[in-house]
Amino acid sequence: MKNFLKNYKSTIILLAAIIVGAIVGVVFKEKAAILSPFGDIFLNLMFIVIVPLVFLNISTAIAKMTQPKRFGKIMITIVGVFVVTSLVSVIIGLFSTLPIKLVSPEDGEKIKSSLEQSTGEEMETLEDASILERTVDSLTVDDFSKLLSKNNIIAIIIFAIIFGIATKMSGEKGKPVLDFLVSANEVIMNIVKIIMYYAPIGLGCYFASLIGTFGNEIAIGYAKTFIIYTVVAILFYFIIYTIYAFIAGGKKGVKLFWKNVLPSTVTSLATCSSAASIPVNIQTAKKIGVSDDIAETLIPLGTSFHKDGSIIGSVFKIMFLVCLFGTNVSSLGSVMQILGVAIIATLLVTAVPIGGGTISEMMIITMMGYPVAALPILTIIATIIDPPATMLNVVGDATSSMLAARAIDGKDWLKNKQDGE
Repeated sequence: MKNFLKNYKSTIILLAAIIVGAIVGVVFKEKAAILSPFGDIFLNLMFIVIVPLVFLNISTAIAKMTQPKRFGKIMITIVGVFVVTSLVSVIIGLFSTLPIKLVSPEDGEKIKSSLEQSTGEEMETLEDASILERTVDSLTVDDFSKLLSKNNIIAIIIFAIIFGIATKMSGEKGKPVLDFLVSANEVIMNIVKIIMYYAPIGLGCYFASLIGTFGNEIAIGYAKTFIIYTVVAILFYFIIYTIYAFIAGGKKGVKLFWKNVLPSTVTSLATCSSAASIPVNIQTAKKIGVSDDIAETLIPLGTSFHKDGSIIGSVFKIMFLVCLFGTNVSSLGSVMQILGVAIIATLLVTAVPIGGGTISEMMIITMMGYPVAALPILTIIATIIDPPATMLNVVGDATSSMLAARAIDGKDWLKNKQDGE
């Protein structure tokens, strides 16, 4: 029980603050708007940390990269498995939310007006530009100083990738820079941690003001999002992962999967961290019969680059904003945009929940063309779906390791593994 409270303490406190904020908003209605400045403090603190967080997180990760074992065949197979299973996840997420209005678009109009006032004419500028111009403006900026703006998040990411690659290419001469990046990244993550101490107050006040100003329908939207996501996650866990295990190893694969997957499931739910689940998940994959080199390569990589739960969660976040702002998604292009943004945004989520999620949510907001002031809305969604999302992220890597073993070691991989023992 002590471990449970320790691991879930932050989530429980955040949820409690959000619930208290919702009650305050419902009871005091418009008067709850007096709490808005306390929510704005949290929002502003998150905004000022976004640029260094994105740059240091990504550039450090790339500069520190080393080649995994059996790089060739294993890496190609891992990428293929990640792509296919991620597509399955994003499609299921879309079909789970497309027929449902997570929140009333009528209420979204009032919220949209409020958010647009706080972000000037940013949305209007985006709408006036052509698709190609918007793409160029998103990917690049014409002055270095503009990289210091949260409004150019994609350009920051591209520069961080180039900077990380350049540092890696510099070898020993680049080591002092790498040491600085690692050190600065640790400092910025602690800054985020400090800001998150204020998160319960900030999000609670933000939520109270939001509901007090715009009505309790948005609170119902959050509850509906959590319930639907949880149902989808449970069905995905039992049905899709059973199918993956069967594809990888037939009936025997299914039996071994369900016999050994419980420790990974429990650890992921208990810690709400994919990174903390790596050791247990590697052992789970090995006990199922996955070879050591595949398990030890795929699981850590999957922690950062393969997240079934987070991809589905990204779709839910996008569709929540789509419903909130009344965006038309009836065309094929709109649907493809949602699928693409969900996958791209999730690829940028690191194994550490705090920080990586913020990058992902800013990507969603930027690429979908919504005002950056909508960030707390996505932060609340991320908080309430965190446990089931982490469970799918972790267990999804275990099933992916089985699929990779099937592709690399052949259809008799389970038999050969047992014969070799």
